[in-house]
Formats: sequence, C-alpha cells, structure tokens
Amino acid sequence: MQQSAVPELAHTHTRPIHWVATAAAVSGVMALSSLLQPNSATAAQTAGPQARTTRTATAPSTTGVDFPLTCGPVKAVVQKKATGDLDGDGNPETVAVVHCDAPMGTPPDGVYVITRAGGSNKPRVVATLLDPKTGDTVSDFAIRDGAVVATLLGYSTNDIPRCCPDVTDSAKWQWKNGAFTRSTPAGAHSV
Repeated sequence: MQQSAVPELAHTHTRPIHWVATAAAVSGVMALSSLLQPNSATAAQTAGPQARTTRTATAPSTTGVDFPLTCGPVKAVVQKKATGDLDGDGNPETVAVVHCDAPMGTPPDGVYVITRAGGSNKPRVVATLLDPKTGDTVSDFAIRDGAVVATLLGYSTNDIPRCCPDVTDSAKWQWKNGAFTRSTPAGAHSV
C-alpha cells in the first residue's frame, strides 16, 4: 500500500469558511434567478371551425348576471368560467360554473351560458347546461373546439354523504341545430 503524499486530504474536512462560501453561492443563484424570469405564459384558444372570435368582440362578464339559481339567504358564486365562440357567430360567449355560497357541505353546481342580448351590453343567461337540481359538482371544465367539456362528480344513491361523490361522468355540450346538445363519451361513466 502506497502512502499518500498529502496528509489525510485536508480539503475533505469542512470548515466554517466552506459553509459561508456555500451559503453565498446559493444566495447568489437565488438572487439571479429572481431577476431572470421567463416571459408570462399566455393561454390562447386555437382558431378551429367553432372557436373563431373577432378581435373587437369581448366575452360578456358574469358581473350582474341573474343566474336561475335559488340560494335563499346566501348569494350565488361564480366558481369557474371560460369564454369562446360556441355558436360560430364570431362573438364569444361566457360559460360559468355557479353554486350557492353555502357555509357547509358541497353545494351542487349549475353550468350556464351567458351572452349579450341582441345588441345590448347587458349580459344574460341564454342556456342552462347543468341544472343544480341534479346534485352534481364540476371538477374539470373548459371550452375546446367550440364545445363545453366538463368532468361531473355525483352520487350513486341518496345514502352517499354529500361530501364524498362516488360517480364520475364526462360531459360535452355543443351547439347544434339552434340548441346545446349534451353527449357523454363512451365509457366515461365510472362508479
């Protein structure tokens, strides 16, 4: 066995100066990374046959809309919303997932299509895609290729606690022949 020419590799023992140098290097990297950020991400819907919008048209707001939802002493809350041209007329519609602001439990959701009344700036509900009376809640929700797609969570029986849905359904609503029609992809229902 050959003896080392250097006494016990002095550089393998940590000293306070090593910790100070490491802390300074990490701080420098963190400071530099906070200065060098990527550009903000933007989500844009691709212009498909049903997703055309004109640059001057803006989607209607959910503010001030009277949703067909009875909430008693609490107010209706817009949980999620998405915009897109659903009927191919070049003007975007807004689709909103709305439920009552219940202090406890899991209130059911309603899904509503909002547009502007013929030439007016006042937004109004023109279609109910999911009635809250079904008892379902919406987990995933988007507008894709001119259609509203959602994952619905529900209950197989009335004995299931309202906190814990045990049924998952996929739903798709699309504008056809002057009305919204719902389709469910094959095999999308699960218990």
